[in-house]
Amino acid sequence: MLEKMRPLAEKGHPEVVELRRHFHMNPEIAWNEVKTTEKVEEILQSLGFENIQKGFGGTMCGVTADLTGSKPGPCVALRADMDALPLQEENEVSYCSQNKGVMHACGHDAHTAMLLGAAKVLSQMKDELAGKVRFIFQPAEEHGLKSGADHMVREGVLEGVDVVFGIHVRSSMPTGKIALRSGPTMASCDAWEAVIKGKGGHGAEPDQAVDPTVPAGHVITSLQSIIGREINSQETSVISLGKIEAGSAFNIIPESVKLLGTCRTFRPEVQDMIEEKLGRLIKGISESFRCTSEYVYKKYVPSVINDPEAIGLAKKLGDEIFGNGNVIETSLEMASEDFSYFQQKVPGAFGFLGTAREEKGSANPHHSPLFDVDEDALLQGTQMLAGFALSWKGYSRKD
Repeated sequence: MLEKMRPLAEKGHPEVVELRRHFHMNPEIAWNEVKTTEKVEEILQSLGFENIQKGFGGTMCGVTADLTGSKPGPCVALRADMDALPLQEENEVSYCSQNKGVMHACGHDAHTAMLLGAAKVLSQMKDELAGKVRFIFQPAEEHGLKSGADHMVREGVLEGVDVVFGIHVRSSMPTGKIALRSGPTMASCDAWEAVIKGKGGHGAEPDQAVDPTVPAGHVITSLQSIIGREINSQETSVISLGKIEAGSAFNIIPESVKLLGTCRTFRPEVQDMIEEKLGRLIKGISESFRCTSEYVYKKYVPSVINDPEAIGLAKKLGDEIFGNGNVIETSLEMASEDFSYFQQKVPGAFGFLGTAREEKGSANPHHSPLFDVDEDALLQGTQMLAGFALSWKGYSRKD
């Protein structure tokens, strides 16, 4: 089947590039991907797909559709995210963003185009397809607080699905390589907030006040003691402070200090440990300086944990599509991805597609105003998506 799939993907590659440029020129931020959704829906309808559903999270954003093969088999879900970022593009290219202050600076335009390319390939191979393929075009991966994946899962897009697969472009890895890892791969994303309350007063008379900035300073300098002294050294985790709010003037001791930060972990047990230990540290330090404290810990995006069997198939496909030696094992990523919500419901695999080529200007970091992708890599991404759906039936790690 892969022998037939390759020429179909090659033939459709110019259209994938054209679609990617269309989406790049017309970016939409999280939960506003209305025109993107309409374009995707139009293409899915033209391909004759079934069970097309549009609109998730109380919006008109996001779309799913099914393709049923001629033979019985499992249901494989393929996912692409669609949202852009609130960023002004600085690239000087013909397909530069036409929406001021909005840019596809993370490659979701490429993900959407590749999945549409795979959809067309698979529609032409319906007779060889066993089972069903569900195409998931997800809004709001970048939102965090209101994850598109979370809403889609709760609204039933994985009903009847056996396995899910997705890929993300990576501008730090050369074109022609794919990175895959079994087990924990991307970290969870949590947020924490602490308000330390004292008694405000004149900066010239600190003894008449209860200064909350002092315990706040001790909390800040003590954060890393949790990682360094209370978490097993074999675990990988991060606690970071992102924002401090305090005071109104140089000579006034404030009533309170607010600290906001993030934590990243790979296992729920460690996640729970950090939540407890951080709360204890904030409370204890605050009280030692006669202050009170309020503490909130919010678990936003779970960790991406790749199923061994699904990754096994992806690695096997990678060897065939990229060639031996071009499938590498990705390191643990402290960034998060809401693909993890799909993996909490069904086994899944998530990998990284190399798109860096200096001479094409595609090696700039993600979320940079100069971010771009090497469009040659989209052919391999399309083949990986289509190949996974074609190959899952009956796959075993022993094959």
